[in-house]
Amino acid sequence: MSLPKLGFIGIGRMGMPMARRLIEAGYSLVVFDPNEDAVKILVEQGATGAANPAEVTANSEVILLSLPTPDVVDAVAFGENGIVYGMDSGSQKTVIDLSTTGPEGARALAEGLLSKGLNSIDCPVSGGVGGAEKGTLALMASGDQSVVESVSDVLKVLGNSFLVGPEPGMGQMVKVINNLVSVTALTITSEALVLGTKAGLNPDVMVDVFNAGSGQSNASQTKIPKFVLTRSFDFGFPLELSVKDARLCLEQSEALGVPMVVGSAVREMLKITKAKLGPQADMTSIIQPIEEWAGITVRGANVKPENN
Repeated sequence: MSLPKLGFIGIGRMGMPMARRLIEAGYSLVVFDPNEDAVKILVEQGATGAANPAEVTANSEVILLSLPTPDVVDAVAFGENGIVYGMDSGSQKTVIDLSTTGPEGARALAEGLLSKGLNSIDCPVSGGVGGAEKGTLALMASGDQSVVESVSDVLKVLGNSFLVGPEPGMGQMVKVINNLVSVTALTITSEALVLGTKAGLNPDVMVDVFNAGSGQSNASQTKIPKFVLTRSFDFGFPLELSVKDARLCLEQSEALGVPMVVGSAVREMLKITKAKLGPQADMTSIIQPIEEWAGITVRGANVKPENN
């Protein structure tokens, strides 16, 4: 069987490595992003550039989106020269939204696309830039099972897919919950390391203890050792997106009447860090305000003091 023609819109931190993997897997790829330099990189690797989202749709059977916020997704889908304006009569096309937009955004997108004859799959991802590069992302797909199955080979190139439910928005619900759990682990582990360092403990040893015992998490296994103790703070996920994801989750908890006291505290910590360091600062820098308050810096044994 011939491979379907793919379109990819959104060539950012996550989109670039995902699009690259699809090209390497042999798929014909049409790409669009306002960042012409990003498009050029993929064109040099075998992709075809498009002038707008409508052109991507016109030349693709399956269109993947990797976009930062719900309003950008809406504009790409329904705005001027949006996805829906690339449809022709009688064609069968599917949109896979890999973005994190929240359940309400996913439902609105699916409804609008369906009205124009486009199938859609709500499929946010988790695993960071590293997972996108390695093809080990967790993909949380929701929608019609037959539609999801029809693109299963495409999803396999990107990582491990899970059909989490039949309705658009269910994938988003899992994703925003997952992201709040993840950033909560990062926040409490950061607080714990500042406390331990202030008490005279070695942070490298503390992390080893966490990872050998019940305190382990993705934060203690990956984010803290690689991006905090090294003082690089370049995990690749900006605070503005982490704040957005926490907001989307807590909006759902409020709508459903489920109190999230810890989650609300973590959102406030994210907002404080964003205000201090700026929206583009990395999420792993959440430890820095805590260090400032405590008057201590947490760094690995091999990191020089001048590395902030």
